[in-house]
Amino acid sequence: MGCTSSVYAIGRRKNKPIIPEVVVFVPSMRIPSHSDLQRSIKGLVPCDLACRLACLRNHIGLVADDTGGSAIAELRRALEEYLPLLIGLTRKENGLEDLVEFKWKSAQGGKQDIPVANSWFELLSVLHMMAMLTLTEANSLMIPNDYSGNGIRVVSSDCKREAVDLLLKASGYLEFCFRDVLPQIPTDIRKGLSKDLQGGILEAISIQVLGQGTEIQLGLAVESQKASLSVKRRLACEQLIYFSQAYHCLSGCDTSHGYGKKLLCFIKWKFLEAKAAAYYYHGLILDKGNEPVGHVSAMCCFLAAEELLTESKRACLSFCLATPVTRAPAPWGSMKHLNKKIPEVASRKSQMYGYLLEEDKGLQALPDLPDFQLSLSPDDYELPEIDPAWDTEKWELPSHALKQHLKDGEDEIATE
Repeated sequence: MGCTSSVYAIGRRKNKPIIPEVVVFVPSMRIPSHSDLQRSIKGLVPCDLACRLACLRNHIGLVADDTGGSAIAELRRALEEYLPLLIGLTRKENGLEDLVEFKWKSAQGGKQDIPVANSWFELLSVLHMMAMLTLTEANSLMIPNDYSGNGIRVVSSDCKREAVDLLLKASGYLEFCFRDVLPQIPTDIRKGLSKDLQGGILEAISIQVLGQGTEIQLGLAVESQKASLSVKRRLACEQLIYFSQAYHCLSGCDTSHGYGKKLLCFIKWKFLEAKAAAYYYHGLILDKGNEPVGHVSAMCCFLAAEELLTESKRACLSFCLATPVTRAPAPWGSMKHLNKKIPEVASRKSQMYGYLLEEDKGLQALPDLPDFQLSLSPDDYELPEIDPAWDTEKWELPSHALKQHLKDGEDEIATE
């Protein structure tokens, strides 16, 4: 009996789901599933070119399936090799835009998208996958496996700066997707695309990624003795603006699907954290003056920051519990400092200046936060040059090639 119980106990431990930890939010990754690409363009392009396209696409799908998307370097190399070949399918003069029915699925759970016969959709999906891989890499940099001697995880400044660079790169991929690729897809096809590929969703992710980059920069500023209060306030206000803009982009989108809800929860959580930080640093600057009105305004900022901090913790819990369930890391960066400082300062300043409010209720007004020009922007992205195989004069096809291709299609219909 004891042995049997042990066997089942071991089995349960093995099957226990791993709840991922999130510093950098990575929306649903989509990966290619089998499409009969080679057969679809048989006779229309040289066999070796069709074979290269099919083999690379199949390789990407197999590696992503086997690793869950964790083989970032290998997948990135394969995608970058696939792109120059894929571009040839999007050229109007080649007449191949709608010949292949491309299939993609979710890396989490394997849910299949509706197949789409459009090469621009394939290009959109490839760039989306490259963005998600880049965000995954940034997240891994912010969640190190090694611990310091006192059991506290330490993320080096170099890792944080590298993570910011990756975020700007991912934002560039996504900006190119909604600005340059999505408009190339016919409207009727766009309406049927996966909800993760809505223009507003792509734009919202691109902008909130910049907000996350600013969040990391604020953490670096808090850790630096050289960074002034003005710099910290500016970064907190910029972070707030980014998440405000991202939320605005989602206003016309369907966020009823799992990752749509989770994205909305994440943006709300980070918006509240940024607003708490902005009011805290704004309050510290206002409190430097000698006028009573400045002290009261500062105290109002500190009290607002404390309330926002409490709301942000509830929003963090909502994000973690939204499907798919994730874990938030221990407070890091600026919030590691502010979780302690905001309540302390709010309590102390209330004791010092509370009497001023009692004397004149009209003084109690929450000041506006300053507006700043945003510092971070997406990296510029351009498609690579088309593979030379598409432009060579040596692969002219025999005149019967198209007829043979159409005949193959008729044979398929006859056998169904």
